Amino acid sequence: MSHTLGIRQAQKQKTRQALLDAALGLLEHQSLSSLGLREVTRAVGVAPAAFYRHFKDTADLGVALVEEALGSLHETIRAAIVTTGGSEERIDRAVALIAAHVRAHPAHVRFIARERHGGVAPVREAIGVQLRRFADEVAAALGADPEARGWSAEDLRMLAGVYVDHMVMTASAILEAGASCGDSVAALQAEEAVIATARRQLRLVTLGRRHWLD
Repeated sequence: MSHTLGIRQAQKQKTRQALLDAALGLLEHQSLSSLGLREVTRAVGVAPAAFYRHFKDTADLGVALVEEALGSLHETIRAAIVTTGGSEERIDRAVALIAAHVRAHPAHVRFIARERHGGVAPVREAIGVQLRRFADEVAAALGADPEARGWSAEDLRMLAGVYVDHMVMTASAILEAGASCGDSVAALQAEEAVIATARRQLRLVTLGRRHWLD
């Protein structure tokens, strides 16, 4: 009996993931608010009624996509936080991690960038909750840095928010740069320009951080 239940559970999980993957693919050229569940189930090859065994509605599916998309970004943020070395090295490493993440998960980055200020409230709220949680983690890491001696918790949280917002903004800009050029060489040059700007912006933030308590 337990073997049979295990097979059913695995099949259910497989169908759920197929629905998520299909929705993510369909969202490449449209927003979640315009996505119909019949489109998703048709892409997977299941009856529309099967959708409700996994999600209450498309907003619920969108929240699950947020968890999946930002779950992968979470590892990038964690890696960027623990980067060691001088400030220039840390900046280069952090921006390189963001660029690598965009190349590995373009559909996830596109979804978050589009829906962060989109029309589906539960999804917009879920993204906000996740990004605030990331900022809390970054603030805790910054607080352990000797350079943060004398900083208030409020200021550390503000700086952490700047870093997280910059990471999301940079990821979105890298994705758009690549998509805006049909030619691969031009796309690479556009991405490199975004990456160079992102490094300069972080250098500016680092400079301001050093003198914040002056």
